Amino acid sequence: MIRNIVYSIGYFLLLLSAGGCNQYAGRAKDVFHMNISAGLTSLDPAFSKDQATMWCDAQIYNGLVQIDEQLNVRPCIAKRWQISEDGLTYTFILRDDVYFHDHPVFPDTVGRKVTAKDFVYSLGRLIDTTVASTGGWLFNDKVDKRQPFTAPDDTTFVIHLKTPFRPMLSLLTLPYCSVVPKEIVTHYGKDFRSHPVGTGPFKMVRWEEGNVLILTRNTRYFVKDSNGQTLPYLQGVRISFIADKGTEFLQFSQRKIDFITGLDVAYKDELLTGNGTLQADWKDKIIFEKMPYLNTEYLGISMGKQPVEALKNKKVRQAINYAIDRRKMLTYLRNNIGTPAEQGMIPKGVPCYDSSMVGYTYQPEKARALLAEAGYPNGKGIAPIKIYSNPTYQDLITNIANELSNIGITCLIENRPATFLREAMRKNEAEFFRASWIGDYPDGENYLTLFYSKNGAPPNYTYFKNPEYDRLYETAMRAVDEKETF
Repeated sequence: MIRNIVYSIGYFLLLLSAGGCNQYAGRAKDVFHMNISAGLTSLDPAFSKDQATMWCDAQIYNGLVQIDEQLNVRPCIAKRWQISEDGLTYTFILRDDVYFHDHPVFPDTVGRKVTAKDFVYSLGRLIDTTVASTGGWLFNDKVDKRQPFTAPDDTTFVIHLKTPFRPMLSLLTLPYCSVVPKEIVTHYGKDFRSHPVGTGPFKMVRWEEGNVLILTRNTRYFVKDSNGQTLPYLQGVRISFIADKGTEFLQFSQRKIDFITGLDVAYKDELLTGNGTLQADWKDKIIFEKMPYLNTEYLGISMGKQPVEALKNKKVRQAINYAIDRRKMLTYLRNNIGTPAEQGMIPKGVPCYDSSMVGYTYQPEKARALLAEAGYPNGKGIAPIKIYSNPTYQDLITNIANELSNIGITCLIENRPATFLREAMRKNEAEFFRASWIGDYPDGENYLTLFYSKNGAPPNYTYFKNPEYDRLYETAMRAVDEKETF
């Protein structure tokens, strides 16, 4: 089971300051320049499986609903909805002023109006085995397979569930659930990945894979601001794909890109003080924001094939929790960006986060006492434990290994490339590993699902199985009222 929750990441944003008349010399001020270091493999929302793809798809497409800055579900193409008393039927009433981007496949090259049948098709693609969407998990075990989606008329769309699933509205905010035009997808087939057509604020102009993605303003976008002006304000977005974070920061400091997110060890000390505030040299140059981010960093202990006998003992796992000083680790290794995960797996920022919950804190003496109670005084008798990670987190894992050595547990660090590590986790070949979980949608269920035994790996990489946990999880998912759950 995942017993050692390390910390919740803080969202870290740097944006170029508006001050200075020459800062954008040679550049159009109404084009936003950004970089995505992870790369991009598809612009088909049916394959919106990673953060890079989600960010780009969010500019091109829209869905039924969306989330606001407070992580509340709000209308988008659906202007209102109703949930049946039994929680099995979701009825959405759509706007009638939403149009797809113009494209030569449409009559007279003009994008047509979106109807409810477009949502039947678009969400149906996710569970169509011939499409092989990576988003099939959203609906495969939730919808009534005889009639999952229906469109009684052009502006009414209905989802039929086989069992209640309380976070359904939050799930529908994912880019996977974006609406796409059937005739365009049919025209391009698999090449729709590089010829996207949606309803979003921007439409694609050019994509040179691995190099640049150019988006331009959708002049027929249906969203207006409070003064009635059609959004977006920008004329376009230019996205580069520089993989090296050091080079990305250099481009940012030279004002060639407008913002960066995330804190990389290569430049954290140049930007931030030890307590997480902006260094004086940067205060007049950039806008700096810190906020909760829907990500939890954790250490997973396999409950499947476990070569280290001691890790099967609950008290040993608890001792590991109490032996790690999360607060010190964040202060000295991450310049105080993040929240110590002392309240469990659900990170700060998710609406159901409970700051009053009593979790694991740094108590080394209690850790030693637990080891003794487990029959391993001062760690005696515990075989060396391998901690699997990747080189990006070498400093964190080294610190954790040192903390565990203080209570008598010897750890051996084995770094693997991220893709190889995930494969080892999936196959249950890593007895103790570092991982992270970025929430797909802002609901506590998306983190608790990591422990649900009926899930495979992913997301249940630890192969945890507990009948009582499963019962409570299923009860929470069947509840219609959120107050009954988290």
